[in-house]
Amino acid sequence: MAEREGDGERIIRTGAYPELTLTAVIVGYLLGIVITISWGYACLILGFSHESSELAAILGFGILRGILGRTSIVENNINQTIASAVNSASAGMMFSIPALFILGETAFNPVLMVFGCIAGGILGIAFIIPLRKQMIDFERLTYPGGVAVATVLKSPGAGIRKAQLLLFGAATSGLIHFGVQLLSILQKEKIIEFATGPVDFEHVNIGAWLGMPEYMNGIWYVSLMTVGVGFLCGRGGIYFVVGGFACYWVLAPILAGMGRLPTAETMTAFGDTLPEYLRLKLFRPVGIGMLIGGALAGILLALPLIISAVRSMQNAAKMKSSLSEDEMPIRLLYIGIAGATVLLFVVAITSVREMGIFRGALMALLGTLWIWVAGVILSECIGRTNWSPMSGMTLIAVTILIVIASGIGTKAAKIASVMVGAATCVAMAQATDLMLDLKTGYLVGATPRKQQMGQFMATWLGPVVIMVLIFVLHKAYGLGSKELPAAQATALAETMDAILGGKVPLDKYAAGAGLGALLSASGIGGLGILVGLGFYLPFHIVLTYSIGTVIRLLVDWKKGLRFSEEVGLPIAAGLIVGEALVGVGFAFYKVVVGFAGT
Repeated sequence: MAEREGDGERIIRTGAYPELTLTAVIVGYLLGIVITISWGYACLILGFSHESSELAAILGFGILRGILGRTSIVENNINQTIASAVNSASAGMMFSIPALFILGETAFNPVLMVFGCIAGGILGIAFIIPLRKQMIDFERLTYPGGVAVATVLKSPGAGIRKAQLLLFGAATSGLIHFGVQLLSILQKEKIIEFATGPVDFEHVNIGAWLGMPEYMNGIWYVSLMTVGVGFLCGRGGIYFVVGGFACYWVLAPILAGMGRLPTAETMTAFGDTLPEYLRLKLFRPVGIGMLIGGALAGILLALPLIISAVRSMQNAAKMKSSLSEDEMPIRLLYIGIAGATVLLFVVAITSVREMGIFRGALMALLGTLWIWVAGVILSECIGRTNWSPMSGMTLIAVTILIVIASGIGTKAAKIASVMVGAATCVAMAQATDLMLDLKTGYLVGATPRKQQMGQFMATWLGPVVIMVLIFVLHKAYGLGSKELPAAQATALAETMDAILGGKVPLDKYAAGAGLGALLSASGIGGLGILVGLGFYLPFHIVLTYSIGTVIRLLVDWKKGLRFSEEVGLPIAAGLIVGEALVGVGFAFYKVVVGFAGT
């Protein structure tokens, strides 16, 4: 029983608080779609994702408590569990599937790809559930992200204020991005014209105004979303910024001083400006090598955690008899694992005509085993350090799969390996997301079994949303283009080309891999990957991102961490959501107009 008094009204509630309700499920689905579209779009621009549970909890308070008048914390916990489970597909699929578009291999079955990702998600959840009691109840791993969400859920009043700030940020960035996109369209249609010639509304060449040399690339991206991501990442984003500045404000001047910059004739032959030539021919290949080297080094450095994870599996295996008390029945998990494995097998053998039963079965079996092992390792890593070497695990998984598929032809091997590889990516994302959410539930008194049911109920939706989003964005802008660089997928595409004998700059890859491995060996989680992203991504994105990072550092210093968390983070999250939704909306507009014109 619970009582609450206020304004002369006394409310008496008997029985359990509402938890896994239809309202929580529907709100979770709706918020999950919004967040998935937002972070899926941001993943392609910035090359990395961010956990969405806190964002879902804040928005959930705005809807469940602010609009519907529902006061149950554990009900909002189910909402954020479902919403973040839907969003788990964004990183998993955006890091892998766009590689096929970048390689020009688009003759795959998208429906089959979606079913494969759903199967992967089910496997990731089912494999990780038996570890909850060991990792959270007994080992009491920290899971900083889960603790942060629990803090939001325990502060209902603060949650509503955060929701209002988030909506303010979304409205601001959405209106500005709408104006930028509208002006670009009006100029393209020649409804508005300027005496000085066409104007690039999305990029501002401040470097030219300041008289900077062209190779220093002083062009800034007009994007509040990018500023918001920089603020969210805070101090950790410094390493990403350092990578970009090292390229154009350190290495480029050194090359200029040594007389090693390309000539105008060389650039004319490739049709590039000087900064773009440097990025495509030098910095991007080195950056991709750093992503690969940093990811693999991160796996090696995680060996102590891997050993700990294996022990957790062994200890959890001894407690199977107690699973039915708090978790979903182990028999249902076995059924889910068996069904998802069969589905993954069907996806593997039907992905391309050249795939035989034996090879397809081997890919499905290894994919399933990798989902089990990688999900446990990543959950252990994120539980102890709040950092997950997912890109490294993805790279290893696809490398294994493409070696298996290499005998069926280059084109077929690429499609088949990404089909199964995308499923493993989604599985790893679902496993880590569930453990974060279960930590939150542990702290707010939620029922683990109901959270696990909510995670399963949301697994199907994310792959559907992301697959539609991928095709729309590719049709509108092109994946791997200036608008959507898709850093992680490009690195994966280049790696596949290298394995299958394509022409790649191995010297630059090797140099970058060595540098990325050394940086990751420093002990700072993901350092090689973050600096490598700074090398790889267009510098105009890095410059704008640096604004958000600097603002976060200044706010932390002047106003304190509490102000940043209570005010700054919700506004920053809103900046991401608003611009992303408008950007995707204009992408749909371009696709519709394109179809109408044909």
